[in-house]
Amino acid sequence: MGSNPTYSAILLMPMLTVSGPEQDQRDTVMRKVVEAIETNVRILLPAFDRNAEDVGAEFALARIIPNPYGGVIGPYRYQFEGEEDLLHLIVARSDDGVLTPEEGQDVANFLLNGVPSGLIWLKPGQRTQHFYVGHDDLLDSLVR
Repeated sequence: MGSNPTYSAILLMPMLTVSGPEQDQRDTVMRKVVEAIETNVRILLPAFDRNAEDVGAEFALARIIPNPYGGVIGPYRYQFEGEEDLLHLIVARSDDGVLTPEEGQDVANFLLNGVPSGLIWLKPGQRTQHFYVGHDDLLDSLVR
């Protein structure tokens, strides 16, 4: 398996309680992601605020400036990044706390609604969970 394991994500029934504004934000973010993929625009990670004092310095995702490819669901933050043919989803807790793979999978399930779990790869971490899906798989399956 090596030092960089990636697993197929097992997306379960969502356990999140999602509000109307969070659903609207998800729909808006996913529209932007789909638009970027369809127009061959690479989704880059945005700059982060090195001077932010209200978050821990342990990981940069907590300091990412709000942008069209990320958002918040309850206590979780998420951010998309795109490569040439692969979409990367990063999930973390807003409070910089430990995030279980199951919590990350719950957020991914909500965001990537419709994409079969066998087509999503998970790279587990302690403070962030990372999910990967092919652009074609996303475009073919995503519930919009």
